[in-house]
Amino acid sequence: MDTTGQNAPLVEQRADPFVYKHTDGYYYFTGSVPTYDRIELRKSKTIAGLKDAETFDVWFKHNDGPMSRHIWAPEIHYLDNKWYIYFAASEEEDIWKLRPYVLECKGQDPLKDEWIELGMMQAADGDEKSFIDFSLDATIFENEGKRYFCWAEKTGGQFAASNLYLAEMESPIKLKTLQFMLTTPDYDWERVDFWVNEGPAVIKNKGKIYISFSASATGACYCMGLMEADENSDLLDRNSWKKSRYPVLKTDYEKQIYGPGHNCFTVAEDDVTPLCIYHARDYEKAVGDPAVVPKTDSRPYEEIIKDPLYDPNRHARVLEVKFDSDGKPVFAFH
Repeated sequence: MDTTGQNAPLVEQRADPFVYKHTDGYYYFTGSVPTYDRIELRKSKTIAGLKDAETFDVWFKHNDGPMSRHIWAPEIHYLDNKWYIYFAASEEEDIWKLRPYVLECKGQDPLKDEWIELGMMQAADGDEKSFIDFSLDATIFENEGKRYFCWAEKTGGQFAASNLYLAEMESPIKLKTLQFMLTTPDYDWERVDFWVNEGPAVIKNKGKIYISFSASATGACYCMGLMEADENSDLLDRNSWKKSRYPVLKTDYEKQIYGPGHNCFTVAEDDVTPLCIYHARDYEKAVGDPAVVPKTDSRPYEEIIKDPLYDPNRHARVLEVKFDSDGKPVFAFH
C-alpha cells in the first residue's frame, strides 16, 4: 500500500471516515464534512488515491424539520444489489434530536446517479425503544446468513449514557428483532466528560467477530474499545460477548495523534491485509472554527471556539491491523 507517510492524514477534515471496497475494485469513501450539511462521496482504485480523489456531493440537508442539522457519520453499503447510505441527522428546531436515516441510489453509480430518501430507519414491529432518542453511528454486517444493524443510542436525554445496540435486520430499512444492548460505558476510559459508547465497526478473524467502538467525549480522551464473540454464537445474547478491559487504541502524545476513534475496517489493495480507517487530530486542544458553524447558531464567539464539534481538523487516517497469537486484532501506531 502506498501511503503518504507514517501516521499522516489520508483525507483531511473528514471525521467518522467510512471506506467500502466494492466488487468493481474501487474504494468508496465518505465521512462527516466539517459543516455537517451534506453527504459527500469519492472513490479510488487505491487507498492512498482517496486523498486527492474528486468529490461528489450526493445529498444536502433540509432547511428545516427532520434532516436539517448535524448530518453525521454517513456509511455507504451495497445491499441486495443496491447502494444505500445510512447517516444520522437532527432538526434545526431541535439540534440534538438525532435519528438514523436511509438513502437509496436509483442507479449503480453512487457518485453520479440520483439518491432518494427512504426516511428514518424503522424499528421492528412491537419495538417501542429503538430510535426514540438520540440515535446515531449505525453500521451493518452479516454473519451466518443474517444481517445485523448496530448503532449508538442515548436513553433519557442528551446527557444520558450512549450505549451500543444490536438487532437483526428484516430489510435494508427495517429491523427484524427487538434491540439488544451490546455495551454500555462500564469503565473509567468510557466516561471522560460524557458516558459514551458509539461508532461501531466490525472485523472478523479466526471464527470470531470483533466490534470496535469509540468511547468518551470527542477530544483527546476519545479512544477505542473492543467487543468480541464467537461467530457461531447467538449474537443477540449478552453472554456471547466480552469487552476489552482497557482501550485498544488511544491518544499517543509522542506521535501527536489525539483522540483516535470512529473507525471502519477495509482491506488493502492485496485484498488480504486488514486496515483500520479512523480519525484523529494533530493537536490536543480542540478549537471551534466559526467558519463551519451554521448561520442559525446564535451562540457567542467565545462559546463556539470552545466547542470541539466545530473543530474541523479530525483527519481520516490509516492503520494496518495486526493479530495476536489468539487471533485478536491489535492496533498500534507505527
